[in-house]
Amino acid sequence: MTDAPRTGPVDATKIPRYADPGTFARLPRADQVDHVDVAIVGVPFDTGVSYRPGARFGPGHVRASSKLLRPYHPPLDVEPFHAQQVADAGDMGVNPFDIEEAIATIERRSDELRADGAKLLTIGGDHTIALPLLRSLHRDHGPIAVLHFDAHLDTWDTYFGAPYTHGTPFRRAGEEGLLDPEHCMHIGIRGPLYSREDLVDDDALGFQIVRADDYETGGTADAVERMRARLGDRPVYVSVDIDVLDPAHAPGTGTPEAGGLTSRELLATLRGLAGLNLVGADIVEVAPAYDHAEITGIAAAHVGYELLSVLALDRSGESR
Repeated sequence: MTDAPRTGPVDATKIPRYADPGTFARLPRADQVDHVDVAIVGVPFDTGVSYRPGARFGPGHVRASSKLLRPYHPPLDVEPFHAQQVADAGDMGVNPFDIEEAIATIERRSDELRADGAKLLTIGGDHTIALPLLRSLHRDHGPIAVLHFDAHLDTWDTYFGAPYTHGTPFRRAGEEGLLDPEHCMHIGIRGPLYSREDLVDDDALGFQIVRADDYETGGTADAVERMRARLGDRPVYVSVDIDVLDPAHAPGTGTPEAGGLTSRELLATLRGLAGLNLVGADIVEVAPAYDHAEITGIAAAHVGYELLSVLALDRSGESR
């Protein structure tokens, strides 16, 4: 950990929150600092969606919804922008007409952004982007324990014969040997499936499941205990599809399902990652055209803040 001073967010007591810059949490841009410990990067790509499009506008919406984030996190007793240098690296420019070219670009840019040791918090975009991000991380960390928050399994084989979509990233990742099958987990799964075979195929990839219904019977503490036991000390990649939240808490998404987590349950579960080996994360499927009053964008921004706070605790050698 470097001892260089950190550049934090713009001081809201001197410049109003509704004024520039348009970066995540009003943080500096990556080109304004000497080093970056955590880079926030957007991937405005939604060519892999199967229902409502619009997640290509997610990165800008989440940034705009993050202006009220403040520098001290009371529940974790950490200052996420002081313990580490966080900066906004802007958006990746990816091909909206060619999925495979877009995937290759995301993988290459991930390698470049992480070359000096930075960790990435990626804002999508649709869930297709998780596959190239995992490919990049696998080269440094080997098989990854994926912690996947979602209403859906995203381990389907194809849609209309297409192997790369927002419903297939973890199927492809498993086939490519990117996953650690003994330590992967879905959280928040709910709603109807195509058939019972969906669960059989998912189980074969090694995922355990904490269903949304399990929060009703066991509560958040039980979900966190199961999560931590499953992940252990493995390198963990956290992928948060915002539709893990109930539509009351996240209407602005492409494939909403009733009966989801509350924002409070999701944020508390993410705090339970403190002390684990988090190597990267994404927040995907925010589609602002279906949002109102920034409900979904604010939820996504706070998800990012929780993840940054967990990374800060890990960097400072503390866990609460």
